[in-house]
Amino acid sequence: MLKKLFRSQLGPLFALLIIVLFFSLADYAFSEGYFFSARNFRVIMSSASLIAVPAFGMTIIIIAGGIDLSAGTALTLSGTVLALLLKNSSVAAGDPGFAWTMCLALAATVFTGALCGFLNGGLISATKVVPFIVTLGTMTIFLGVGQIIASESTVYAPKENIPVWLRYLCYTGSNGENYLISGLPISTSVIIAAVLAVLVDLLMRFSVFGRNVFAIGSSESTARLCGINVPWTVVAVYTLSGFFVAIGGLLYFADVKNGNPSDGSGKELEIIAAVVLGGGSLSGGRGSIFGTLVGALIITVIRSGCSQLSIPNTYTHIIIGGIIIVAVIVDQLRHGSPEWFFRMLPKSEDR
Repeated sequence: MLKKLFRSQLGPLFALLIIVLFFSLADYAFSEGYFFSARNFRVIMSSASLIAVPAFGMTIIIIAGGIDLSAGTALTLSGTVLALLLKNSSVAAGDPGFAWTMCLALAATVFTGALCGFLNGGLISATKVVPFIVTLGTMTIFLGVGQIIASESTVYAPKENIPVWLRYLCYTGSNGENYLISGLPISTSVIIAAVLAVLVDLLMRFSVFGRNVFAIGSSESTARLCGINVPWTVVAVYTLSGFFVAIGGLLYFADVKNGNPSDGSGKELEIIAAVVLGGGSLSGGRGSIFGTLVGALIITVIRSGCSQLSIPNTYTHIIIGGIIIVAVIVDQLRHGSPEWFFRMLPKSEDR
């Protein structure tokens, strides 16, 4: 029975509901009661989408038994490329011909993220070096490349060069006209995350590619014996993840209105944490897009709740870190480890 509880896919959702209830009551008792407001939930949803979109790609990687420590710096590198192209645009957003500039900037942003993923996947497949080491190296490479093209400073695109739709992509204010669907106060970034979530979930559930990814994560040697082209599938997984990282870079730029390569340091831990908190297994073979969405919400709800209660960021980091460790321990328990824990359980327990 205990093991069944650990295997439950609804565990992260229950954890999210408990965390929301806790901060709602704590904020009502000790603060101004702003946490349980519509505006705060719009902010939480938008902030969660910034983590969830790149985490979709990380989910696929982790299901395949890999990891990508370069996701954060690749994300801000993509955002910096977008900021640079908009900054250097000779035409403003309202001028004729800007559509071509914007299309070029978006294509370059997506290409940058996908190229970062392709390099990671290619190096891992060609050298057989563990993904942790390869992506640890490319993490600093992408940071360095970003700092070079940004001349080691933050890139600010002029306001007149940022189109309205991009300016309000992460809008969470009270003016209903600034939302994608006028009068429906849901941030466009949330809608993008929801659409991508559905598409990736369908890809992983009903495509041959999705089944191959699960097979590789469960047992790479067995997948190879079954005729799966493991090296190219790994390259495809990391390249696809790079695409989501690039979309994350677009959302990052829309949120802060600039490009700073140094902002990426630490983001990879948030992205990985969203997958783990959502039930993804670092051992490979298990994970879900729904779980990743819940994991991203858990992180942002904790941050928002701590902010409402005026808890310093240092303690917020400790709380999130502690919850991540608990999530990893729960993942180990799902695999029946550690053995000494289950040996201590009564024999009558359904294990």
